[in-house]
Amino acid sequence: MTTPRRPRTPGEQPRRDRPATPQQRRTGDRAAAGDRPRPAAARRPEASGKSGAARPSGSAKATKAAGPARPGTRPAAKRPSARPQPKRLKLADPKRRLRVVTVALATVFSLFAARLVQIQLVDSSNLAADASTYRYVDVPLPAARGSITTADGVALATTVDAYDVTADPTMFTQDALYVPDGPEQAADLLAPILNMPRDKVVAKLRTRTRGLTVAPRQTPQARSQITDLRNALIKKTDTATCRTQKAKAAKIVAQGGHSTIDSACVNPLEGIFFNETTARVYPGDGLASNLVGFVNAEDAGAGGLELQYQQLLAGKDGRRTGAVSGTQPIPTSGGSQQDPVPGSDVRLTINRDIQWAAQRAITDQVAAAGADKGYVIVQDVKTGQVLAMATSPTFNPNDLSSARPEDLGNTAVQDAFEPGSTAKLMTMAAVLDTGTANWDAHVTVPGTLQRGDHVFHDDVDHGTWYLTLAGVLAKSSNIGTIEAAGRLGPTQQQANQVLGGYLQKFGIGQPTGLNFPGETRGLLADPKNWQGSQQYTIPFGQGLSVSALQATSVYSTIANGGVRVAPSVVAGVTGPDGRYTPAAPGAQSRVVKPETAKTLEQMLESVVSDEQGTGNTAQIPGYRVAGKTGTANRVDPQTGKYNGYTASFIGFAPADAPRVTVSCVIQNPQNGHFGGQLCGPVFKQVMEFALKTLQVPPSGSEPPNLPVEWKP
Repeated sequence: MTTPRRPRTPGEQPRRDRPATPQQRRTGDRAAAGDRPRPAAARRPEASGKSGAARPSGSAKATKAAGPARPGTRPAAKRPSARPQPKRLKLADPKRRLRVVTVALATVFSLFAARLVQIQLVDSSNLAADASTYRYVDVPLPAARGSITTADGVALATTVDAYDVTADPTMFTQDALYVPDGPEQAADLLAPILNMPRDKVVAKLRTRTRGLTVAPRQTPQARSQITDLRNALIKKTDTATCRTQKAKAAKIVAQGGHSTIDSACVNPLEGIFFNETTARVYPGDGLASNLVGFVNAEDAGAGGLELQYQQLLAGKDGRRTGAVSGTQPIPTSGGSQQDPVPGSDVRLTINRDIQWAAQRAITDQVAAAGADKGYVIVQDVKTGQVLAMATSPTFNPNDLSSARPEDLGNTAVQDAFEPGSTAKLMTMAAVLDTGTANWDAHVTVPGTLQRGDHVFHDDVDHGTWYLTLAGVLAKSSNIGTIEAAGRLGPTQQQANQVLGGYLQKFGIGQPTGLNFPGETRGLLADPKNWQGSQQYTIPFGQGLSVSALQATSVYSTIANGGVRVAPSVVAGVTGPDGRYTPAAPGAQSRVVKPETAKTLEQMLESVVSDEQGTGNTAQIPGYRVAGKTGTANRVDPQTGKYNGYTASFIGFAPADAPRVTVSCVIQNPQNGHFGGQLCGPVFKQVMEFALKTLQVPPSGSEPPNLPVEWKP
């Protein structure tokens, strides 16, 4: 029998039949098996008066809700409470999930499509321009230039770390800095640090060349100043106000307009960068600068030994290939690199202390004499090595902008001048070596001498002198030298040939072997072409030209027993592998016999030690000195005519065991003009210093004092 359902009240929702629980299904199974069902109490109809059978209540709460039982009605039996049922997992609606995924994918693909349209159509030109800043470039890696040092390894020219100050001019435009005067603001900050004119910095920053070099080879101190200043500006401009202004300005610029921001928010050094490089420096501030030379803006040798040994000093540059953004490398971009090979170090024969003494002495004397210029050379008589080569005026290669162009060369080897009386030594060598006469030969020297259409005089007016050949050299007689040279052959032409041959063997008119840039070989005409007065002036040093190094080498030849050793200034080279290779010794050739050289040494001593000699000012206490003065008419290089004088003194010491030759030449002096007067003291000062520096012991004997006169 089916229990009737309770009628629904108005507004009550129909109740869905719940599916049977496992317990209910078991109960039903028992009922079907014959179990007696429990009686169900009839529910009292609702107060609304509607009739209907009441649904059995499963709880006391339901019984209470039905109200009190009517009289005579049997109370409803209580139903046992049902066990709590676990909640079932409610599955999502698959159709709804599919709709959500579809919408999300459509949104993503729409964004991709919009970006593609922007890249390909809207911003294609701007993006292409931006991409051009990211590219692979081939960057050279400069090799470290080798050093030039003195004989004891002290640097005369070396390379130090430096920085090229570069800029990206596009970062100084109004669209980049949001101010119209970005280059001017940057120049105000950079010009004092870089020691450059402000207008020049502005002009560079207004160009459109990427990777522009504003100032090459700046010191680490300059880089630090700029970096500190830039960092301070970054900190100053990194405020909320500045960021807001820049964002608004960037939006306006992106839309094709122009905008400005407050100057306080501008960092005009944002576009300044640094590239590591090297710089050439000269620690001596001009010591031996005319010999060492200098480099140009590209760090290549442009003068002196820097130019002569450019290939050796420069090394071999390397290369690095990689991507850059603007001017800055991208570290993770890959690429390749070939390391540079550093240049070799060149060690000179120059003694730093002797060079300093020579430089000081010639500088002081040129100034005191009011001369145009002068030079001093110190040479080792045995090896031919140049221990000092000083010129005045000189220059500081660290500051080429203040140097005069005419001072940049090395006049000690580049100037050709008529030597005057110092050349008489070669004439006497020819006379003695050929056996034409001995040192004590009698020479009668009149006050004047007629040869051809020319009348010759000595430097001082005198009557007839009765001199030995040694006396002719000691008193520097032009007339006596002409007479002695005339004995070299039965005819003047033959005598010319003999003398010319000896001059060539001494190196006159020939390369010295130094191979210095711009070096002169001097001027010596072929003896068969000596005509007129020239054949009489050449014996006493007029009518031919030499360099100071050639003249010095002549005296070193005599001091070396008659053997000429080619001059040299390079002692050796240290390669990139650190191995030192000494230079080959200078070429040697015999010019005169040993006995001839010995006699000439004694004759030259008379020039210095004899009271009638012209070189008394060159005497050095404790040392025997041999030397010769020179006073020559000077050819003006501007007019080609004789104008002024060339004063000189060349000698060596100790005369009994020669070690060092010193030469002094002063051009166009205004305060005096005799060689003994002007160059004698310079010779003494430099020679005395050199002997002490080289620790040469004093002479152990007195000079021979050869007679200079004879009585008729």
